[in-house]
Amino acid sequence: MDKYYLHPADILLPDFNKVDGTRWAVIACDQYTSEPKYWEDVQNFVGNEPSTLSLILPEVYLSKSNELVPKINASMEKYLKEVLIAHKNSMIYTERVQKDGRVKHGLVAMVDLEEYDFSVGSKSLIRATEGTVLERIPPRVQVRKDAPVELPHIMLLIDDDNKTVVEPIAEKKSSFKKIYDFTLMQGGGSVSGYLVDGAEFDGINSALSLLISDENAKRLYGNVPSKLLFAVGDGNHSLATARTCYLQVKEVLKEKALTHPSRYALVEVTNLHDNALEFEPIYRVLFGVNENKVISALKDYANRLNGSEKPQTVKVVTASGEEEIIFSKPEKQLTVGTLQDFIDGYLKSNDGEVDYIHGEDSVYALSKKAGSVGFIFSGMKKDQLFKTVLFDGALPRKTFSIGHAYDKRYYIEARKIKE
Repeated sequence: MDKYYLHPADILLPDFNKVDGTRWAVIACDQYTSEPKYWEDVQNFVGNEPSTLSLILPEVYLSKSNELVPKINASMEKYLKEVLIAHKNSMIYTERVQKDGRVKHGLVAMVDLEEYDFSVGSKSLIRATEGTVLERIPPRVQVRKDAPVELPHIMLLIDDDNKTVVEPIAEKKSSFKKIYDFTLMQGGGSVSGYLVDGAEFDGINSALSLLISDENAKRLYGNVPSKLLFAVGDGNHSLATARTCYLQVKEVLKEKALTHPSRYALVEVTNLHDNALEFEPIYRVLFGVNENKVISALKDYANRLNGSEKPQTVKVVTASGEEEIIFSKPEKQLTVGTLQDFIDGYLKSNDGEVDYIHGEDSVYALSKKAGSVGFIFSGMKKDQLFKTVLFDGALPRKTFSIGHAYDKRYYIEARKIKE
């Protein structure tokens, strides 16, 4: 195979005969960002046992990064010496049993950050599916730049309707060594992982190359303006941070950076057509605002719209109750895009801040607080994703989420990113 799109890695894992997997695996850091109690409960459950909680910075604590990041880096160094074991030149096939009992399948391996570009108008093989908020990258760079290891919660999607990449590996799992199998904390279901035989790597990459063939692209999308192999489903800002840190290394090392471990990022690849994969809307909640003023402004905004898209509806939730507001003549294809334009404009000239919330229950709970306004709306369909990104570019930021918050990827695997 001349070219690899998905690369084997020296994957680091603890010995799960000695380490409790349930305490080890912790949900993605960008979940429950407005619910510190979730993370307090995790800390109480983990205690002093080995856990990825010691190796990550939950974004609910981003404001404490100056204090916490040195502790995290120290824990990484300690775990490299005492806890983590390298599985050389490996890929891992994963099965995640979700809370609803459905099984999601994936491949953990490396992608080349030379083939990823998150800038507006990018035509790279690996592409952001939603707008990257540039001001969110520097605090994440602070976390990663001196870290000796990375832990992925990045999910890349492939548009493989004929199921030629991940699914053939799934059929062979009984011939692979099972490397972990445990229940996930906080109602996250369970997960198992298998070391993929190196003989499979060429076949995986041959199948990936066919996905971006001219013939397949035309079959799926018509005459496309560019090629798109991996679309970022989760962890958009984490992958952008990895790319930013790599470019900083490249600026110093020049050509030597091409062989530096920071050139790559560990990810999980999942088929868009996996039966367990569902797109969930990411809702919005405004904090520190005058509820009546927000609702009045939203109604005025809705009345001013003069587009040609189909009508869209948003449910507005406050402590006083809820009501629906209709955008009769929206200018954006997606409801989330129409709403985001309003929120961006409102916050430019008014006090308040916005958070991006997974799950209607969380929106209702947060919107009960004085000075809060929640927005609930229908989301995009997953089969719209690749074609929309190819022809229209990245979607509005935080357009969709892969499943419910509790079904997000948990940190399990790690990889060294320093020489």
